[in-house]
Amino acid sequence: MNPEVLIIGCGFLGEAAADLFSARGMNVLGLVRSADSLDALSNRSFRSAACDVTEPASVEALTPLVQNVPLAIYCVSSGRGGAEAYAAVYRDGLRRVLESWNPGRMIFVSSTSVYGQTDGAWVSEESEAAPDRDTGRILLEAEQIALASGGSVARLSGIYGPGRSVLLRKFLAGEALLEDGGHRWINQIHRDDAATALARLGDSSVTPEVYNVTDNTPATQREVYGWIAETQRQSLPPEGVADLNRKRGWTSKRISNAKLRSTGWIPQFPSYRDSLPQLLTGYSTGS
Repeated sequence: MNPEVLIIGCGFLGEAAADLFSARGMNVLGLVRSADSLDALSNRSFRSAACDVTEPASVEALTPLVQNVPLAIYCVSSGRGGAEAYAAVYRDGLRRVLESWNPGRMIFVSSTSVYGQTDGAWVSEESEAAPDRDTGRILLEAEQIALASGGSVARLSGIYGPGRSVLLRKFLAGEALLEDGGHRWINQIHRDDAATALARLGDSSVTPEVYNVTDNTPATQREVYGWIAETQRQSLPPEGVADLNRKRGWTSKRISNAKLRSTGWIPQFPSYRDSLPQLLTGYSTGS
């Protein structure tokens, strides 16, 4: 049976989305790049297969199984690669998949790093997207490809979830710093909320456009570390210099999710603070 939902890039987020659609009774196929990743999905509730979207032969081999799939979600990862890897995976891979598989509806998972604002302003989907890194500019190119196909774009803020939170990891390891006083604005989204957002955007009643996927509560770096410190009964991290060489650029803005919420989506974790008890439990058990 051909799948109803295709998850292209069944990693941290894609796996959660595949579980969600499968729990709703849909026939899901999750794609991963490597044999090791495929083995890790062997006992899940959805089917899985290997496909390297950067290789034409790999994409063509799956065409009979996935052509004209009703819904495809493109949430691949470039790993630690730079602009060249971004172009191959996000832009060229997406174009190859659309041309070969012709899905009924495509959701391209992008990033709020395409917004280059540094003044702490509120940012909506109507705000200028002018990233100062090649990686961000390539994401914008891929977004245009998805939109031109009649698909949607989900711009995710910093994603975290069970066993994965850069800020929490740095705090617990004693590596956290309040960069330039910690006044930079940070926007985050819990993985499970991101998965429900993708499911909402996959509904045919939702207009295919650009949507910011982020929680309700932008917070400064000082506020985020303050929440962790309060929960752990520890002091705030020391102050330090800002890391201006971040892979997706140094920005400071507050991302609005009003457009996504207008579709009926409601986050389970409206702020990072709400998720801390669960996150800390996961880290204490070695997740």
